[in-house]
Amino acid sequence: MTTILLVDDEKLVQRSLEKTMLRAGYDVLTAEDCQSGSAVFAQNVQAVDIAVLDLNMPSFDGTPKNGAGLDLLDDLKKQRANLPVIILTAYDEVSKAKDAVARGANAFFVKGREQGLVELVQKILKNE
Repeated sequence: MTTILLVDDEKLVQRSLEKTMLRAGYDVLTAEDCQSGSAVFAQNVQAVDIAVLDLNMPSFDGTPKNGAGLDLLDDLKKQRANLPVIILTAYDEVSKAKDAVARGANAFFVKGREQGLVELVQKILKNE
């Protein structure tokens, strides 16, 4: 079974995405900030097939930070360089999202169209 690491500090968004991914047939591990996301990944390095990270959430020191998802992206890539990663973003953050791709993310996705996220995950995993 394919396992997704989903890291988002907005509980409603996290639950909604988790349900969507579970319905699509994926296993989902969740975390709400950089620190717990890194810890969950470290415990499941080989099991996680793809990570979906929110761009803005609490950073490793626990304080909310714009772009904290990029710090977590760097951290996960250090633990496993070939991990596919999607960065979740609000519609007005596309330039930051392009930075995420430059730093090793496979794609960025604007929140709100969850079926589109399922399709993006499927596409990335098929190409891996």
